[in-house]
Parts: sequence; structure tokens; C-alpha cells
Amino acid sequence: MVDIEPEFENISLSSSQITATMIPKDNEIDSKLSHNRTRSYSSLQSDKDKDTGLLLRRVDETVHENTQNRQSIERGKQELIHNLEEKEKVKKSSDIDWQFWGEVMANYEEVARTQPHALSKAIQKGIPKELRGMVWQLMSSSKNSELETLYQEYLKLSSVNDKTISKDLSRTFPALEYFQDPDAVNWLFNVAKAYSLYDVECGYTQGLLFVIGPLLLNMPDEEAFCLLVRLMQSYDLRGHYLPEMPGLHLRLFQFDRLLEEILPLLHTHLTRQGVKSSMYASQWYMTLFSYRFPLDIVYRIFDNIFAEGIEAIFRFGIALMKKNEDKILSLQFENILDFLKEGLLEVYRIPQGEGSQRGSEALQAPLLKGQSHSSPHSSMTGSVSPRLATSADSGEWDCDTFVADAFEIRITPFQLDAYASEWAETCYNINKHAHEVDGLRLANRNLSSQIKKLEASLTQINGEHCELVKTLVNLRIEKDEMEESLVNQLVKMQVENAASQDELKKTQEQLSRLS
Repeated sequence: MVDIEPEFENISLSSSQITATMIPKDNEIDSKLSHNRTRSYSSLQSDKDKDTGLLLRRVDETVHENTQNRQSIERGKQELIHNLEEKEKVKKSSDIDWQFWGEVMANYEEVARTQPHALSKAIQKGIPKELRGMVWQLMSSSKNSELETLYQEYLKLSSVNDKTISKDLSRTFPALEYFQDPDAVNWLFNVAKAYSLYDVECGYTQGLLFVIGPLLLNMPDEEAFCLLVRLMQSYDLRGHYLPEMPGLHLRLFQFDRLLEEILPLLHTHLTRQGVKSSMYASQWYMTLFSYRFPLDIVYRIFDNIFAEGIEAIFRFGIALMKKNEDKILSLQFENILDFLKEGLLEVYRIPQGEGSQRGSEALQAPLLKGQSHSSPHSSMTGSVSPRLATSADSGEWDCDTFVADAFEIRITPFQLDAYASEWAETCYNINKHAHEVDGLRLANRNLSSQIKKLEASLTQINGEHCELVKTLVNLRIEKDEMEESLVNQLVKMQVENAASQDELKKTQEQLSRLS
């Protein structure tokens, strides 16, 4: 696979690198803390059951959030059940329990509440490929005719992200035959463009196409768009793609805490080697494992994400780390990074000669070529017809063992809520410190401004003082000159007066002689 730009491989969680702009505001933190506490208490029953806790909470959240789309979802159920009955007659020898999946299609929420263990086990075994797209939509309650109509309107518009999306198309599943079809590439572009118009703040981020791809392989593009919207909003995937990626930072923090609790020796080794989860796991959360993993495994991961929520991805990440713990402990920094990015999944590769039926399933595309793919009136029954596609990796993988190992990892909603609260508190403290620093900086700017004003005033006063001194010196000079002039005049007058006195005496003496 062609490497994409490592945009999501260099995210650091060190507090010194977290800017104030990526940290939630105080009121947002309080809201999240309150929400987490509420969810924790309301999910106490599901927390007791570590196998189905995430699934039950996901059902609760779906019921709470979704009240508008029931009619859209119900429309195709009877026809779907009929189709399933026909399949059951044809596939008597199959291991798939078509009757159970018919009940799931008829009333997913009821089955999830009354038979959570059976549903969880069935999903762990893999949703039948003929039903996968429909079941994903049922589990997420994504069917929305208004959104489908809006999608058709977006197709007529252009987006500021069009060039960026087009640039990334050739780097998305380049080895997959299905996406060599110009129509499929166009659908991939359309869904990404439509979402960038639907959510302007989020726009388009590299890695999103790897999430859209598996959706398009299981349903028409308008349904894939609705499911993407649901993933971003209800499943909280949107936070992974916002400018500051707050959701991604939260997931990486939760992953670190789970790794520390479940695999403490491995966590210590990675910490000592300076390997951060952001160096290898960010692409897991940005692409939901679609970037480097074969699609038959990606499908199984998506099955559980739609059933349990985005938190299900922790199971698979921790399972990979646990399966490869001994190997990672024997490696040093650079080799660790290469192995974590390229070699983690090799432990689940089926050696050649062991049979092709063990773990890998045929990949599927949404509709037969030539069939209408963009009708806003497409129903859920329209995504049943598969077309085979070629995986990005021709090897076969033990998907069942991978999923089983993942479900050996015990993760409860309470754990994740507790870690989310820790992260919110950490962000709050950093935010608080940032506010203090900003306050000091503001005070410093004010003092600097005052100093500059005082310096300007001092300069002005010094100038005025110099002028006064110059004026005073000039006045003193003028005074001295005036005094000197007066003294000279006085001396002159005294000399003249003396001369006049002498003449007067002479004149008087002459007059006396004459008389």
C-alpha cells in the first residue's frame, strides 16, 4: 500500500506540547465530567457484565438519541425477513443461524436487551456478509431519508476540500480492485465531499477516506453518507478529525491507561524506550484499522464498533499488544516502531496450506455494476447484492482468533468513563495553568505598556528640561552681558563725571583769579 502522509503519526500527548487551544473550555469539561458520571451510574448493570457492557450501553445511547428514523428503518424489515427466510431454505448446511439474524433484523433493540450474550457471540463470529451493511445501519439507527435527500443536494455543490480529497483518492486502498472502478472512486469522493459540506467545522481530514471505504463496500453511497454522519456524531468519531483532534487525544490517553493496567510490563518497557502511543496508534483511531489491515479483519472490527461503540477499538488494540508482548519486549526503540506499524498482525496470518476457510471471508461491494447507486429512495434492501472485491492483502487471516482474543480483554464502560474523567481533569488543570500563564502574560503586557508610556513621558520631560536649561543659560549669559555693559557704562560715567569735576574746579579757580 502506498504510504500516505504521516499526518496522524506524530501526535504527542506530553503536557508541554498541548496547547491551550486544544484543551476543552471549563464549561465543556464540567459538562463532560457530569455526562461521564451520569453514564457511569446509569450503566452500573452493564458494568457488571464485562462481555456485553459496551453493547448494552451503545443500545441505551442509540434509543436515547434516535426517535426520528424509526419509520425509515421499519420500512424494509418485513421484506428483509422474507429474504432471510428464503436464504435459510437455500443454505440449510450453513453455519449461519438465519433465524436468529432474522430476529435481529426484525427487532434489533429487543434482541440486544433480551439476548445480549447471544447477540454478542453472533457478532463476534461475524455478521453475515449478505446482511452486514443492513445490520450496521440497524445497530447505528443511521437510516434517514432527509439526510439522503440532503446528500443528493450536496452532490450538486463544490467544496473547498475537493482538491485535497481528489489527491488522496489514489492513495486509498490502491491494491483493492473494487476501487479501481471509476464509479467506486467517484462514490468515495462524493461521500467525503458531502460530509465536508455537511460539517464545515470538521471538513475533510486525511484518513477519513479509509473509514468511508468499508462503508461503500457494504451499501450504496447515500446510505454510507448517513452512516458516516452517525459515526461522526453519535459514535463521537468527529472529535478525531477536528482541527485540534480532542477526541483522538482522549482515545490515546484511554489506550495508554488500559495498557498500563492490563499490560504493565509492556507499558513500562515502551515508556523506557520513549515509544508513545501517538507514534503508532493514532492511525488506528483515525482510520479504524483500515489503513494497514486487510478488509476481512476490518469488517470484523467495524461489526463490533457499530455494536459497542467506538470504544470497542480498544479491545483490538490491546489484544494486538498482548499477543505480541514477548516480541515487543525484546525490541529497542526504532525496531519497536517498525514492528508496531508493520508487523503486529502477522501473528494472525494463516500459514499457507492450512485451508482457505479458517479465518478469511470474501469481501463484498455494495451493488452490482450498472445498478443505480445514488437514488435518494434506495431502501435498506438495496444493499444486499454483493460484488466480490480483491483484498489489499492476498494472504489469509485468522479473524475468529483475533476477535476471540479481543474479547478476552475485559473493558467496562466504567473504566473508560473513569479514564475520560482523568483526562478531563488533566485538561482542566492544564487549562487552569494556561489561564494563569495568560493572566501573567496579560499583566506583563500591561506593565510593559505602562513602562513604555513612562519612558516616553521621561523622554519628553528630559527634552523639556534641556530646553529649560538652555533657556536659563542663555538668560544668564544675557544677564552677565547686561551687567558688564552697565558696569562699563557706570565706569565711563564716573570717569566722565570726574573729568567734569576737574574742569569745574579749574573753571572756578580761573573765575576766582579773575575776581
